[in-house]
Amino acid sequence: MKVLVANYSDWSAWDTPGWVLERMRAAVPDVEFVHARTPEEGVRKISDAEVVFSSVVRSEMFDAAGRLRWIHSPAAGIGGMLFPSLVASDVILTNSRGMHAETIAEHVIALTLALFRGLPNAVRRQSERVWAQEELSVPGPRLLRGSTMGIVGLGGIGAAIAAAASGLGMTVEGIRRRANAELPPGVQAAYPIAALHERLPHWDVVVLAAPQTRETEGLIGAPELARMRRTAILVNIARGKLVREADLIDALVRGVIGGAALDVVEHEPLDPVSPLWSLPNVLITPHVAGFRPQYWERLADLFLENLHRYRANEPLLNVVDKQAGY
Repeated sequence: MKVLVANYSDWSAWDTPGWVLERMRAAVPDVEFVHARTPEEGVRKISDAEVVFSSVVRSEMFDAAGRLRWIHSPAAGIGGMLFPSLVASDVILTNSRGMHAETIAEHVIALTLALFRGLPNAVRRQSERVWAQEELSVPGPRLLRGSTMGIVGLGGIGAAIAAAASGLGMTVEGIRRRANAELPPGVQAAYPIAALHERLPHWDVVVLAAPQTRETEGLIGAPELARMRRTAILVNIARGKLVREADLIDALVRGVIGGAALDVVEHEPLDPVSPLWSLPNVLITPHVAGFRPQYWERLADLFLENLHRYRANEPLLNVVDKQAGY
Protein backbone atom coordinates (compact mmCIF):
# COMPACT_ATOMS: atom_id res chain seq x y z
CA MET A 1 0.00 0.00 0.00
CA LYS A 2 1.22 3.51 -0.83
CA VAL A 3 0.29 6.55 1.27
CA LEU A 4 1.02 10.00 -0.11
CA VAL A 5 1.63 12.68 2.51
CA ALA A 6 0.99 15.93 0.64
CA ASN A 7 0.31 18.71 3.09
CA TYR A 8 2.38 21.74 2.10
CA SER A 9 2.05 25.40 2.90
CA ASP A 10 4.00 28.64 2.86
CA TRP A 11 3.15 28.76 6.55
CA SER A 12 5.64 26.46 8.27
CA ALA A 13 3.26 25.46 11.09
CA TRP A 14 0.89 23.89 8.54
CA ASP A 15 3.61 22.17 6.52
CA THR A 16 3.73 18.53 7.67
CA PRO A 17 7.03 18.10 9.59
CA GLY A 18 9.39 15.39 8.42
CA TRP A 19 9.36 13.70 11.83
CA VAL A 20 5.60 13.09 11.45
CA LEU A 21 6.33 11.08 8.32
CA GLU A 22 8.99 9.09 10.20
CA ARG A 23 6.53 8.46 13.03
CA MET A 24 4.03 7.03 10.55
CA ARG A 25 6.69 4.86 8.89
CA ALA A 26 7.79 3.47 12.26
CA ALA A 27 4.20 2.69 13.25
CA VAL A 28 3.38 0.75 10.04
CA PRO A 29 6.67 -0.29 8.42
CA ASP A 30 4.97 -2.41 5.78
CA VAL A 31 3.25 0.66 4.28
CA GLU A 32 5.11 2.86 1.79
CA PHE A 33 4.91 6.54 2.73
CA VAL A 34 5.83 9.10 0.08
CA HIS A 35 6.20 12.83 0.78
CA ALA A 36 5.17 15.57 -1.67
CA ARG A 37 6.39 19.04 -0.79
CA THR A 38 4.83 21.05 -3.63
CA PRO A 39 1.62 20.91 -5.70
CA GLU A 40 3.66 19.74 -8.69
CA GLU A 41 5.13 16.87 -6.66
CA GLY A 42 1.65 16.00 -5.46
CA VAL A 43 0.38 15.63 -9.02
CA ARG A 44 3.37 13.46 -9.98
CA LYS A 45 3.30 11.18 -6.93
CA ILE A 46 -0.42 10.56 -6.52
CA SER A 47 -0.79 8.31 -9.58
CA ASP A 48 -0.38 5.00 -7.69
CA ALA A 49 -1.30 6.14 -4.16
CA GLU A 50 -4.20 4.37 -2.48
CA VAL A 51 -4.36 6.79 0.48
CA VAL A 52 -3.58 10.51 0.69
CA PHE A 53 -2.92 12.50 3.87
CA SER A 54 -3.58 16.08 2.77
CA SER A 55 -5.82 19.11 3.13
CA VAL A 56 -4.79 20.55 -0.22
CA VAL A 57 -5.98 18.01 -2.79
CA ARG A 58 -7.24 20.00 -5.79
CA SER A 59 -8.93 18.83 -8.97
CA GLU A 60 -5.75 18.58 -11.06
CA MET A 61 -4.14 16.41 -8.39
CA PHE A 62 -7.26 14.28 -8.00
CA ASP A 63 -7.51 13.79 -11.76
CA ALA A 64 -3.96 12.38 -11.79
CA ALA A 65 -4.84 9.67 -9.25
CA GLY A 66 -5.26 6.15 -10.57
CA ARG A 67 -5.75 4.03 -7.44
CA LEU A 68 -7.01 6.52 -4.84
CA ARG A 69 -9.59 5.20 -2.39
CA TRP A 70 -9.31 7.41 0.71
CA ILE A 71 -8.24 10.98 1.56
CA HIS A 72 -7.66 12.04 5.15
CA SER A 73 -7.41 15.76 5.88
CA PRO A 74 -5.41 16.94 8.91
CA ALA A 75 -7.77 19.93 8.98
CA ALA A 76 -11.39 20.03 10.10
CA GLY A 77 -12.56 22.25 7.25
CA ILE A 78 -12.59 20.51 3.88
CA GLY A 79 -14.55 23.03 1.77
CA GLY A 80 -11.63 23.54 -0.61
CA MET A 81 -11.61 19.85 -1.56
CA LEU A 82 -15.29 19.48 -2.36
CA PHE A 83 -14.93 19.99 -6.10
CA PRO A 84 -17.44 18.12 -8.29
CA SER A 85 -15.29 15.18 -9.39
CA LEU A 86 -14.30 14.30 -5.82
CA VAL A 87 -17.84 14.69 -4.50
CA ALA A 88 -19.19 12.44 -7.25
CA SER A 89 -16.52 9.77 -6.75
CA ASP A 90 -16.52 6.83 -4.35
CA VAL A 91 -13.30 8.06 -2.72
CA ILE A 92 -13.79 8.27 1.06
CA LEU A 93 -13.00 11.60 2.69
CA THR A 94 -12.25 11.90 6.41
CA ASN A 95 -11.18 14.93 8.40
CA SER A 96 -9.72 15.83 11.79
CA ARG A 97 -12.77 17.36 13.44
CA GLY A 98 -12.66 17.27 17.21
CA MET A 99 -8.88 17.68 17.32
CA HIS A 100 -9.15 21.45 17.61
CA ALA A 101 -12.22 21.86 19.82
CA GLU A 102 -10.64 22.60 23.20
CA THR A 103 -8.03 25.06 21.99
CA ILE A 104 -10.48 26.91 19.74
CA ALA A 105 -12.97 27.15 22.60
CA GLU A 106 -10.33 28.78 24.79
CA HIS A 107 -9.39 31.09 21.92
CA VAL A 108 -13.02 32.23 21.58
CA ILE A 109 -13.19 32.99 25.30
CA ALA A 110 -9.90 34.90 25.08
CA LEU A 111 -11.08 36.98 22.12
CA THR A 112 -14.43 37.70 23.77
CA LEU A 113 -12.83 38.72 27.05
CA ALA A 114 -10.32 40.91 25.23
CA LEU A 115 -13.08 42.89 23.49
CA PHE A 116 -15.33 42.95 26.55
CA ARG A 117 -12.45 44.33 28.66
CA GLY A 118 -11.14 46.77 26.05
CA LEU A 119 -7.73 45.10 25.94
CA PRO A 120 -6.86 46.03 22.31
CA ASN A 121 -7.23 49.69 23.23
CA ALA A 122 -5.24 49.14 26.43
CA VAL A 123 -2.38 47.64 24.38
CA ARG A 124 -2.46 50.60 21.98
CA ARG A 125 -2.31 53.08 24.84
CA GLN A 126 0.50 51.09 26.48
CA SER A 127 2.57 51.36 23.29
CA GLU A 128 1.96 55.14 23.43
CA ARG A 129 2.87 55.28 27.17
CA VAL A 130 -0.57 56.75 27.93
CA TRP A 131 -2.26 56.07 31.28
CA ALA A 132 -5.77 55.71 29.80
CA GLN A 133 -7.68 55.07 33.00
CA GLU A 134 -10.55 57.41 32.16
CA GLU A 135 -10.84 56.14 28.59
CA LEU A 136 -10.91 52.46 29.58
CA SER A 137 -13.33 52.85 32.47
CA VAL A 138 -16.12 54.57 30.48
CA PRO A 139 -18.48 52.88 29.79
CA GLY A 140 -16.38 50.23 31.53
CA PRO A 141 -15.60 46.55 31.07
CA ARG A 142 -18.43 44.15 30.30
CA LEU A 143 -18.95 40.85 32.09
CA LEU A 144 -19.23 37.46 30.49
CA ARG A 145 -21.44 36.34 33.36
CA GLY A 146 -25.01 37.28 32.54
CA SER A 147 -24.28 37.84 28.84
CA THR A 148 -25.78 35.73 26.06
CA MET A 149 -23.76 33.94 23.40
CA GLY A 150 -25.21 32.58 20.17
CA ILE A 151 -23.14 29.89 18.46
CA VAL A 152 -23.79 29.17 14.79
CA GLY A 153 -22.75 25.55 14.40
CA LEU A 154 -22.92 23.09 17.28
CA GLY A 155 -20.49 20.42 16.10
CA GLY A 156 -17.49 19.44 18.18
CA ILE A 157 -16.01 22.95 18.19
CA GLY A 158 -19.32 24.70 18.84
CA ALA A 159 -20.12 22.30 21.68
CA ALA A 160 -16.72 22.92 23.31
CA ILE A 161 -17.25 26.69 23.05
CA ALA A 162 -20.70 26.31 24.63
CA ALA A 163 -19.30 24.33 27.56
CA ALA A 164 -16.57 26.92 28.19
CA ALA A 165 -18.92 29.90 27.90
CA SER A 166 -21.66 28.42 30.09
CA GLY A 167 -19.05 27.53 32.71
CA LEU A 168 -18.26 31.24 32.94
CA GLY A 169 -21.90 32.14 33.54
CA MET A 170 -23.02 32.94 30.01
CA THR A 171 -26.38 31.92 28.61
CA VAL A 172 -25.70 29.95 25.44
CA GLU A 173 -27.97 29.33 22.48
CA GLY A 174 -27.15 27.63 19.20
CA ILE A 175 -28.05 27.44 15.54
CA ARG A 176 -27.65 24.09 13.85
CA ARG A 177 -28.95 21.97 11.03
CA ARG A 178 -30.70 19.45 13.30
CA ALA A 179 -32.32 21.74 15.85
CA ASN A 180 -34.24 18.93 17.53
CA ALA A 181 -31.18 16.79 18.32
CA GLU A 182 -29.97 16.42 21.90
CA LEU A 183 -28.46 19.64 23.23
CA PRO A 184 -24.73 19.69 24.03
CA PRO A 185 -23.87 20.49 27.67
CA GLY A 186 -24.22 24.17 28.42
CA VAL A 187 -26.59 24.99 25.54
CA GLN A 188 -29.97 26.26 26.73
CA ALA A 189 -31.71 26.14 23.35
CA ALA A 190 -30.98 25.34 19.71
CA TYR A 191 -32.74 26.66 16.61
CA PRO A 192 -32.70 25.90 12.88
CA ILE A 193 -30.81 28.16 10.50
CA ALA A 194 -34.14 29.70 9.44
CA ALA A 195 -34.40 31.21 12.93
CA LEU A 196 -31.07 33.05 12.73
CA HIS A 197 -32.57 36.47 12.01
CA GLU A 198 -35.05 36.09 14.85
CA ARG A 199 -32.35 35.12 17.38
CA LEU A 200 -29.59 37.61 16.44
CA PRO A 201 -31.08 40.53 18.43
CA HIS A 202 -30.96 38.42 21.61
CA TRP A 203 -27.20 37.77 21.64
CA ASP A 204 -24.31 39.81 23.06
CA VAL A 205 -21.76 37.59 21.30
CA VAL A 206 -22.28 35.86 17.95
CA VAL A 207 -19.78 33.04 17.32
CA LEU A 208 -19.40 31.42 13.92
CA ALA A 209 -18.36 27.77 14.26
CA ALA A 210 -20.08 26.28 11.21
CA PRO A 211 -18.34 24.61 8.27
CA GLN A 212 -18.08 26.40 4.94
CA THR A 213 -20.73 24.94 2.64
CA ARG A 214 -22.94 26.23 -0.16
CA GLU A 215 -25.53 27.10 2.50
CA THR A 216 -23.16 28.94 4.87
CA GLU A 217 -21.08 31.04 2.45
CA GLY A 218 -22.03 34.68 2.99
CA LEU A 219 -24.22 33.71 5.94
CA ILE A 220 -23.46 36.97 7.74
CA GLY A 221 -23.94 40.08 5.66
CA ALA A 222 -25.57 43.49 5.98
CA PRO A 223 -29.09 42.18 6.83
CA GLU A 224 -27.75 39.92 9.60
CA LEU A 225 -25.41 42.56 11.01
CA ALA A 226 -28.30 45.02 11.14
CA ARG A 227 -30.23 42.53 13.28
CA MET A 228 -27.46 42.31 15.89
CA ARG A 229 -27.32 44.49 18.98
CA ARG A 230 -25.29 47.67 18.60
CA THR A 231 -23.09 46.48 21.45
CA ALA A 232 -22.74 42.89 20.17
CA ILE A 233 -19.48 41.41 18.93
CA LEU A 234 -18.97 38.93 16.12
CA VAL A 235 -16.37 36.19 16.63
CA ASN A 236 -15.38 34.13 13.59
CA ILE A 237 -13.20 31.05 14.11
CA ALA A 238 -14.83 29.06 11.28
CA ARG A 239 -14.05 30.21 7.74
CA GLY A 240 -13.71 33.74 6.42
CA LYS A 241 -16.19 33.23 3.60
CA LEU A 242 -19.06 32.81 6.07
CA VAL A 243 -18.94 36.62 6.39
CA ARG A 244 -19.39 39.21 3.67
CA GLU A 245 -16.31 41.18 4.61
CA ALA A 246 -17.24 44.47 2.93
CA ASP A 247 -20.55 44.46 4.82
CA LEU A 248 -18.75 43.74 8.09
CA ILE A 249 -16.29 46.61 7.58
CA ASP A 250 -19.17 48.98 6.85
CA ALA A 251 -21.05 47.84 9.96
CA LEU A 252 -17.97 48.26 12.16
CA VAL A 253 -17.20 51.73 10.81
CA ARG A 254 -20.78 52.92 11.27
CA GLY A 255 -21.20 51.37 14.71
CA VAL A 256 -23.92 48.96 13.62
CA ILE A 257 -22.28 46.38 15.90
CA GLY A 258 -19.86 46.79 18.77
CA GLY A 259 -16.88 44.93 17.40
CA ALA A 260 -15.43 41.82 15.79
CA ALA A 261 -12.79 39.25 16.64
CA LEU A 262 -11.54 37.43 13.56
CA ASP A 263 -9.26 34.42 13.41
CA VAL A 264 -10.22 33.93 9.76
CA VAL A 265 -10.91 36.37 6.94
CA GLU A 266 -12.38 36.15 3.47
CA HIS A 267 -8.99 36.12 1.71
CA GLU A 268 -5.93 34.99 3.67
CA PRO A 269 -3.52 36.44 4.45
CA LEU A 270 -5.42 39.65 5.09
CA ASP A 271 -4.43 42.40 2.66
CA PRO A 272 -2.15 44.97 4.37
CA VAL A 273 -4.44 47.75 3.10
CA SER A 274 -7.61 46.25 4.60
CA PRO A 275 -9.40 48.65 6.97
CA LEU A 276 -9.82 45.76 9.39
CA TRP A 277 -6.21 46.19 10.53
CA SER A 278 -6.77 49.66 11.93
CA LEU A 279 -10.35 49.64 13.17
CA PRO A 280 -10.32 50.18 16.95
CA ASN A 281 -13.16 47.70 17.53
CA VAL A 282 -11.50 44.78 15.72
CA LEU A 283 -9.15 42.12 17.06
CA ILE A 284 -7.37 39.92 14.51
CA THR A 285 -5.49 36.67 15.08
CA PRO A 286 -3.93 35.08 11.97
CA HIS A 287 -5.81 31.75 11.74
CA VAL A 288 -4.05 30.24 14.76
CA ALA A 289 -6.99 29.35 17.02
CA GLY A 290 -6.63 25.62 16.44
CA PHE A 291 -2.94 25.22 17.26
CA ARG A 292 -1.71 23.74 20.54
CA PRO A 293 1.24 21.78 21.97
CA GLN A 294 1.50 18.25 20.54
CA TYR A 295 -0.64 19.38 17.61
CA TRP A 296 1.01 17.19 14.97
CA GLU A 297 1.36 14.25 17.36
CA ARG A 298 -2.40 14.17 17.83
CA LEU A 299 -3.06 14.51 14.11
CA ALA A 300 -0.68 11.65 13.35
CA ASP A 301 -2.30 9.45 16.00
CA LEU A 302 -5.76 10.04 14.53
CA PHE A 303 -4.56 9.20 11.04
CA LEU A 304 -2.76 6.05 12.20
CA GLU A 305 -5.88 4.88 14.03
CA ASN A 306 -7.89 5.39 10.86
CA LEU A 307 -5.21 3.68 8.79
CA HIS A 308 -5.47 0.65 11.08
CA ARG A 309 -9.24 0.67 10.64
CA TYR A 310 -8.93 1.06 6.88
CA ARG A 311 -6.61 -1.93 6.55
CA ALA A 312 -8.87 -4.00 8.80
CA ASN A 313 -11.92 -3.00 6.75
CA GLU A 314 -13.48 -1.36 9.82
CA PRO A 315 -15.55 1.88 9.90
CA LEU A 316 -13.38 4.99 9.73
CA LEU A 317 -13.54 7.88 12.16
CA ASN A 318 -14.72 11.32 11.01
CA VAL A 319 -16.12 10.32 7.63
CA VAL A 320 -17.27 13.43 5.76
CA ASP A 321 -20.66 13.63 4.10
CA LYS A 322 -19.41 15.02 0.79
CA GLN A 323 -22.87 16.14 -0.26
CA ALA A 324 -23.54 18.03 2.98
CA GLY A 325 -20.01 19.43 3.10
CA TYR A 326 -18.95 18.29 6.58
